Amino acid sequence: MPSHPLRVAVVCSSNQNRSMEAHNILSKRGFDVRSFGTGSHVKLPGPAPDKPNVYDFKTTYEQMYNDLVRKDKELYTQNGILHMLDRNKRIKSKPERFQNCKDKFDLVITCEERVYDQVLEDLTSREQVTFQPVHVINVDIQDNHEEATLGAFLICELCQCIQHTEDMENDIDELVQEFEDKSNRPFLHTVCFY
Repeated sequence: MPSHPLRVAVVCSSNQNRSMEAHNILSKRGFDVRSFGTGSHVKLPGPAPDKPNVYDFKTTYEQMYNDLVRKDKELYTQNGILHMLDRNKRIKSKPERFQNCKDKFDLVITCEERVYDQVLEDLTSREQVTFQPVHVINVDIQDNHEEATLGAFLICELCQCIQHTEDMENDIDELVQEFEDKSNRPFLHTVCFY
């Protein structure tokens, strides 16, 4: 078992739905967790598929909430966006970009393959100083409320198994394979170094 609580980062594209749902559940289970997005902007559904609400990562969840209430409270209540933002602002003040964080993690879990690729690109471009390993695992999770909840429980269960393994470095591939088989979802796993 690791000598310290597992330091976990959960990453999706906008740090709104999937990563925040996992952040919420992992923090309630006692994990040292942070959540991030990798996009250049935060995008939330708008009145039409080609009209998303786009925000800068500096915009707080509270500001997004108030902006959407002003634009169309009924629409954003009905589609669950206001509820999601309300949960988010209870966890932290605003979304964060993974590429801007220099903290070290034991485990980075991404929620889609494109985000996994962006995280790997960022980690491999950083100067390696300590050569401390970081395991990057991708679990494909559709970006809707129901899938985000199911995915968050799956991520939590995976983190709990990794936390309780005797030898993380040697056991992680087998654990990832077990979860892939059990969940019937494809997983990706890469080790990078800080």
